[in-house]
Amino acid sequence: MTDLAERRRAYARAIAEAADLHTPGLEDALATVPREQFLPPGPWLVIGAGDARQPPAMTPDADPVHVYQDASVAIDPDRQLFNGAPSFLARMIDLLTLKPGARVLHIGAGTGYYSAVMAHVVGPSGRLVATEVDEVLASDTTQTLAATPWAEARHSDSTRIDEPFDAILVNAGVTHPQESWLDALAPGGRLLLPMTVAMPAMGPTLGKGVMVLISKATDGTLVPEVLSFVGIYSAIGLRDAGVEAALGQAMRRTSFPNLTRLRRDDHPQAEGCWLHTERFCLSMEPV
Repeated sequence: MTDLAERRRAYARAIAEAADLHTPGLEDALATVPREQFLPPGPWLVIGAGDARQPPAMTPDADPVHVYQDASVAIDPDRQLFNGAPSFLARMIDLLTLKPGARVLHIGAGTGYYSAVMAHVVGPSGRLVATEVDEVLASDTTQTLAATPWAEARHSDSTRIDEPFDAILVNAGVTHPQESWLDALAPGGRLLLPMTVAMPAMGPTLGKGVMVLISKATDGTLVPEVLSFVGIYSAIGLRDAGVEAALGQAMRRTSFPNLTRLRRDDHPQAEGCWLHTERFCLSMEPV
């Protein structure tokens, strides 16, 4: 193997250990997909290498070995856009329990690196759709995924989904799950999304909230689970001011709720309704 191939394999092992990965093929995907091909030319601006509290720093040169570390790398330095820490995103992908042949939707794909990782896991018998609202990034994703026939890139705000998926990963902060996402989720499928509120102190594009995993049972029942706290870029076109205000109040009341179900039926707000809106309710009531 070349030095770069060895570096990729070491990076994949380190991420698999740090994220405690269990999905077959995920570590191999991290060792195989060339991360540097989804980035602008180096040197690269990175953040979180060794110590997440340190400010972004430039790699010493354009050697691709520098991007194979558990750090976020800038995909648009001028806009301070980074592609996410590998251990965090790998852990989120692992929670989707992907298998060969699965249909996956990646919302907020950036330049497509983690889309390519998931496409590698599901293989040629599967399907990967990567959507990105930013036109420039969507164009980059179209190019980077061109060599993977079962992966498709779309320039889209992702509000309308017209086909079923076994797994949906939302890679930007939203205030709520879109109804079309819940409808598109196949029985047995999983939807993972960060539900966030704006944090002015963190800048106009960043938000803070919770990662929520929504599983759809075979009978269509939607079961939500709060996994962790998260700070992430806010999505464009996928936020509702009214729901955001209600979400902020819900998090102040109970920051880490023990959710039991996502209800879409019309019902009066009750004590067990953690986040109650006109379109859905995240409930803590016993099933």
